[in-house]
Amino acid sequence: MRAGTTIRRSLWRWRRNPLRRREDVLEAWILLIVWLVVALAGPVAGVLAAHASAHGAAQRRAERHSATATLVSDVSGSPLSTGTTGGRIEATVRWTAPDGTRHSGKIPVDEAMKAGSRVTVWTDHRNQLTTAPPTTAQAGVDAAFMGAASSFAVVTAAAAGYYGARVVLNRRRRAAWEHEWQDIGSQWGRAAS
Repeated sequence: MRAGTTIRRSLWRWRRNPLRRREDVLEAWILLIVWLVVALAGPVAGVLAAHASAHGAAQRRAERHSATATLVSDVSGSPLSTGTTGGRIEATVRWTAPDGTRHSGKIPVDEAMKAGSRVTVWTDHRNQLTTAPPTTAQAGVDAAFMGAASSFAVVTAAAAGYYGARVVLNRRRRAAWEHEWQDIGSQWGRAAS
């Protein structure tokens, strides 16, 4: 089959045709809009989501600071008895903030650590314990995932909208077809007599 024939067959809804219905033209317009949304809004949503994710990760990296803390007491006990697994147990640590104030808090540390051991903790702008910020590689992976997921969500929503509209249009076409068959069926009896 030639390419010109394929294009002409795919664009039949746009041509003048006595069999073309309003629903066919409406479906063609909806399909065109869906393709534009997929081609334009999908990539834009992906880029914006990736940028927002990367910006959020950079902001977390800028707001969080590492500090060296000292373990207050020996870490002992079974991880099963304390409710933790993976060889890490919550223990109290103390650290000095950049402004000279002393702070303490609990963080998970490796079991069997001794008092006085040094561990790295992450603090926020109020010198409260927080999780470590994502690395540049983690932030890149997260940004790529968020961009792809956002783009996929736009494409999925557009496709679902098209298929929903198509279901409604098909119902209208079937109802119109049924009505036309009833009109023709009532005329068949008159033509035979």
